[in-house]
Amino acid sequence: MGHVQVEIDERIAVVTLNRPPVNSFDHATFAEMAQVFDELSSSREASVAILRAAPGVKVFCGGVDLNDSPKRYRPDGRFEDGGEQIDARYHVDPGRIVRECFWSILDCSIPVIGAVEGKNIGVGVALIANCDLVVAADTATFALTEINVGVLGGVRHAQRFVGHYLAKRMFLTGEFVGADELYRRGSLEAVVPAEQLLEAALKIARPISKKSPIAVRLAKESANRVEPMNLKEGYRLEQDYTGRVKRHADSDEARIAFLEKREPHFLWE
Repeated sequence: MGHVQVEIDERIAVVTLNRPPVNSFDHATFAEMAQVFDELSSSREASVAILRAAPGVKVFCGGVDLNDSPKRYRPDGRFEDGGEQIDARYHVDPGRIVRECFWSILDCSIPVIGAVEGKNIGVGVALIANCDLVVAADTATFALTEINVGVLGGVRHAQRFVGHYLAKRMFLTGEFVGADELYRRGSLEAVVPAEQLLEAALKIARPISKKSPIAVRLAKESANRVEPMNLKEGYRLEQDYTGRVKRHADSDEARIAFLEKREPHFLWE
């Protein structure tokens, strides 16, 4: 793909955003990212993914490409004068492609670990907020700068990531918040030097990659579903998921391997 690359090794997918100079998102990049995570969901090759920018960047994500946005919102459904009309769904609803990108990460069947270095702005904050776990380099900073350029957006994602009050501060001021503050508030799993960022993400990914792939997928799905529920409704749903995972032979294998003190051998059955 043009600006989103994927490498899979030992059941860990590393998804790398690489759209110089600032990794901003145009229509094509939103579509590429959505396709990547949709394909990871449908494939059995990986059990966990890491989302990062190309190493050494000063900007993890510069937000929406401001030159592309007017094209997406043209009322004639064309990206340029005389061009072909785009898919009618994106013509009528220009924000659809953005949502498809975000939800491909949130609803990805495998856990996604965000790994952030450099400045992360607007859309980039939303991308990371849809991840399941996040690590950051000590160079990482986060901001919702939409208000600075006359638009709005991203606060609901930021609320999920950093909490309501800090999200509102970021939304209203457009100011950057450093990784150390987010770690102190519990939004980040670790803050490390930039050269150690991928290893910090892999440290979390490796144990996940060794679990039953069926159990990991059902665990993520159940955690997402219970998130907006009250305690009683959420726990009742979790019990249903326990029943679902126990239908599979891999569940028996996990239990037997634990009792026999050996590594399990999962067959996706």
